[in-house]
Amino acid sequence: MRRRWTVGAFPYQMEKGNSKNHSKRLCVLSTLCVLFWSLLLYFHFVVLGGNTVTESASLLSNPIRIESFHPVPIEPTHVPVSIDVVKSTSDGAQSEVIDEPTKVSLPDNPEPSGNGDENEASNDEVKVEPEEDPSVSNRKIDVGSKTSDPIPSPKNDEVPKVDAPQEFSFMKALRTVENTSDPCGGRYIYVHDLPPKFNDDMLKECRSLSLWTNMCKFTTNAGLGPPLENVEGVFSETGWYATNQFAVDVIFNNRMKQYECLTKDSSIAAAIFVPFYAGFDIARYLWGYNISRRDAASLELTDWLMKRPEWKIMDGRDHFLVAGRITWDFRRLSEEETDWGSKLLFLPAAKNMSMLVVESSPWNANDFAIPYPTYFHPAKDAEVFVWQDRMRNLKRKYLFSFAGAPRPGNPKSIRGQLIDQCKSTKACKLLECDFGESKCHSPSSIMKMFQSSLFCLQPQGDSYTRRSAFDSMLAGCIPVFFHPGSAYTQYTWHLPKNFSSYSVFISENDVHNNNLSIEEKLREIPPQQVEIMREAVINLIPSLIYADPRSKLETLSDAFDVSVQAIINKVTRLRKNIIQGRTEYDYFIEENSWKYALLDEGQREAGGHEWDPFFSKPKGEGDSNGASAEAAKSSWKNEQRSQSRKRSY
Repeated sequence: MRRRWTVGAFPYQMEKGNSKNHSKRLCVLSTLCVLFWSLLLYFHFVVLGGNTVTESASLLSNPIRIESFHPVPIEPTHVPVSIDVVKSTSDGAQSEVIDEPTKVSLPDNPEPSGNGDENEASNDEVKVEPEEDPSVSNRKIDVGSKTSDPIPSPKNDEVPKVDAPQEFSFMKALRTVENTSDPCGGRYIYVHDLPPKFNDDMLKECRSLSLWTNMCKFTTNAGLGPPLENVEGVFSETGWYATNQFAVDVIFNNRMKQYECLTKDSSIAAAIFVPFYAGFDIARYLWGYNISRRDAASLELTDWLMKRPEWKIMDGRDHFLVAGRITWDFRRLSEEETDWGSKLLFLPAAKNMSMLVVESSPWNANDFAIPYPTYFHPAKDAEVFVWQDRMRNLKRKYLFSFAGAPRPGNPKSIRGQLIDQCKSTKACKLLECDFGESKCHSPSSIMKMFQSSLFCLQPQGDSYTRRSAFDSMLAGCIPVFFHPGSAYTQYTWHLPKNFSSYSVFISENDVHNNNLSIEEKLREIPPQQVEIMREAVINLIPSLIYADPRSKLETLSDAFDVSVQAIINKVTRLRKNIIQGRTEYDYFIEENSWKYALLDEGQREAGGHEWDPFFSKPKGEGDSNGASAEAAKSSWKNEQRSQSRKRSY
């Protein structure tokens, strides 16, 4: 029978007399309970989990509060991993490693999950109570990444490794600029030691360099030619020579021998020079020789270069050479015997090199225009300064002048109209060159005319350019151009982009179609502006002349210095672009080559231009098969006529 409590009586009241024995029983039960749980925890964490009692106690004292129950893979804390923050460039390349402490807090030693799906990253937040000595250390975090994907755990306890930047063969050359104590850092030039048949042997056979001109006298004095006598007082007492306009090959090579930063170690070279007399070579074989003879030296040269270790560093893209003729003499497109010139500039190897010519192609990217040589080759800075001051102080009695001959066989030529306009006014001085007037071929007569004129008309020659433009600027005469290809798109290393600062542009279309008055156009320019433009021209003189190759200017940069520095800059940009995995321009179109040098700083794409009509070519017409080749032929024919009339200076 179950015992029933009386109403109003409670058990503790009934057992009040046995309270002492009851307390003893409670103590025993508590002790047994603690012992039971201690054994249970020991078995679970030590025997099954492999942890120590101390670690188990630590887990108990630092419980993990999980607000969202999703397992997240965490790296084992015993793996020492370094943390770096890597900044990425816009093109995805790692460019900089920043050493800074991480702000990511991760828990210790989670149990790995056996379910592969549970190892996926979760977007839910896991909060971990910080410990005094967190064992989580560094992982690479790409701060340029747009995603928050988890960082994969290293396998086999290996520390994650980041690939070092690729080491290119030209890196040593780029690093030379970092040596501030080296004045040649970033400016070294390596010169190939070519077999003499590519240069010196040609000079030994100088009589064969031209059909109509004895080039032997023009290769004397390091390529400057015979000295000019200052009978009429037009020149300075020193530094003036009867220089042939096609003698740049030998002048440039001899100037290179005086370059202050030559090196025999090609690994530190900012650029590599190839002393091949390309202009002299082709001049021997343009008339009366088959294409095999015309191409022979060019093919031998490229074959020799491609076997050199220096070539293999950049496949020749750091190489450059000089040819003192117009580009069309080296751009034969076909294998027809009747086609003009050699194919040097179309050879695959030559397309990688840079070729400096006195006139470049607006539609090709591997040639660059440098000035025609003038008659002035100073040996000292003082000679330049004295000449500049003299040009500033001259009284110029003619508004404009023109030296040249008409081109009756060329219906697009405006020379006939310019001659007619010049004859019709006393404001113009004219030297006609096609009627046996020897003064047109006399350096003294030409320079005297330019020195007496404010403006000098410079229409196209047989091709886009003519030497006369540089002779006139040397005399402090403001050039008037009628086609952008005569200067503006050619000599971009040597002339300012702002062509209106030193010259006048009158479209030949306006002269040809509308018979625009040159005199009226020039008189519209205010006298103050004329003075500013003339001063700009006079200031350009040092960069347009070639100093005496047997010496060097002290503080001034001549045409040689400007050209070499431009090549160095070009190669340096190319190397940096290779390292960065980028190109210099977006959507580069070679047929628009003339536009790229005219782009403003930061522009990477060439669009439409106001000068597009000047450089349009008939569809399907190649450079060599069209007007360009004909212009080159005409240039040679006119050279022949000039030599037949010319008298010795």
